[in-house]
Amino acid sequence: MSTTSKASQRITALLDENSFVEIGGLVTARATDFNMKPSEMPSDGCITGYGVIGGKPVYVYSQDISVLNGTVGEMHARKIVNLYDLAMKTGSPVIGLIDSAGLRLQEATDALNAFGSIYQKQTYASGVIPQITAVLGSCGGGLSLLCALSDFTFMEEKAKLFVNAPNALDGNVITKCDSSSAQFQAKECGLADVAGDEAGVLSKIRELVSFLPLNNGEGSDIAECSDDLNRVNEELAGCVGDTSIALSILADDNHFFEVKAGYAKDMVVGFLKLDGVTVGAVANRSEICDEEGNTVEKLDAVLSPEGCRKAADFVNFCDAFEIPVLTLTNVKGYKATLDSERQIAKEAAKLVHAFSDATVPKVNVIIGKALGTAAVAMNSKAIGADLTLAWPTAEIGTMEGSLAAKIMYEGQGADVIKEKAAEYQALQLSAGSAARRGYVDQIVEAADTRKYVIGAFEMLFTKSEDRPAKKHGTV
Repeated sequence: MSTTSKASQRITALLDENSFVEIGGLVTARATDFNMKPSEMPSDGCITGYGVIGGKPVYVYSQDISVLNGTVGEMHARKIVNLYDLAMKTGSPVIGLIDSAGLRLQEATDALNAFGSIYQKQTYASGVIPQITAVLGSCGGGLSLLCALSDFTFMEEKAKLFVNAPNALDGNVITKCDSSSAQFQAKECGLADVAGDEAGVLSKIRELVSFLPLNNGEGSDIAECSDDLNRVNEELAGCVGDTSIALSILADDNHFFEVKAGYAKDMVVGFLKLDGVTVGAVANRSEICDEEGNTVEKLDAVLSPEGCRKAADFVNFCDAFEIPVLTLTNVKGYKATLDSERQIAKEAAKLVHAFSDATVPKVNVIIGKALGTAAVAMNSKAIGADLTLAWPTAEIGTMEGSLAAKIMYEGQGADVIKEKAAEYQALQLSAGSAARRGYVDQIVEAADTRKYVIGAFEMLFTKSEDRPAKKHGTV
């Protein structure tokens, strides 16, 4: 492997020191049309091999923009396909570092077939081994599907990711809307999970790998825990709004790895460790706070189509890799806009399907409101949560008391409605009333949430659950 190429330097920066072993280093293109000279194409523009991250074995390919602009041709793709074959045999993640001008035009149909061969291997690997892709340069056209077929996509802040170039979109120019930018892909599309400078991206990939199992047969990643399992956190009660902070407080060593943070901000998803065991977290968010704890953005405590999609995809990943799921619920309904109405039923159904279909341990903590069928969709007992906890201040029911009283006692005066709203709140909306009917298993003080959640997952560690025999669902 050339130690001077940017492609090789990226591998060195990503992996543990002196751990990379290159394979296929002598492979070169077979095509000679249009004056292509195989002797001038080292590794056919793609360095492949294996190494370790934090002691975990991984397979890596890195495209070399200095060789035919990193374009994908027959042998370039064959090296990636071979890497996937080895990764599947050994049960190890694949990490792709993308920097390419796309399809190699000189190889025509051979190059097209090459793309298809990579797509197929990624499809076979989906749900078997983790797939991580980092866009560190250009990633256009059919190459962008490599990112979409991966489990996680990282983007360097100046990189480009697109199917159609911005200027090719009717009525658009890149200065008007750069649809290929990391910001657009992270905030508008939700394809990029993390964006940052190159060093930051490679560091974040290492961080993510520390949470993930090697494959779907290994079970959730387990590490030694030095944090207090019974840690009491009085500040948790004030984190109902920004649940990314709540999850950081709950996590071992306060380490929460959030993904897709810029997309559908009303839903938080990411990984944390509880007693050393990786857990996937899904939480509603109604406000965003800065590092000083000041609210910088207010959000409605509702399910949006984008939030449902984000959460459903994440739950599906966790279930595929036997990662337990924790939810923090604070939701009062569905987003009510015309644009949302076009999608919300389908996307909320996908969220319900994801939670219902998942057989991993599932724990739900109701920290705020849990109203209507939106709350049912958030990992409720009705759709398969193994244990449901609630804070004493939680509100659980069909709708807020004031609205229910207005409907039930229409025309009976403000005093009557106020009295009945308070009565409805006590009888139908309290955590206690839900617990009396078995919809809540435990009412716990917010400060004690960590120890109760850890205890719940420890109890559920050996959970085994069957589903009706079928090829796959259709939602």
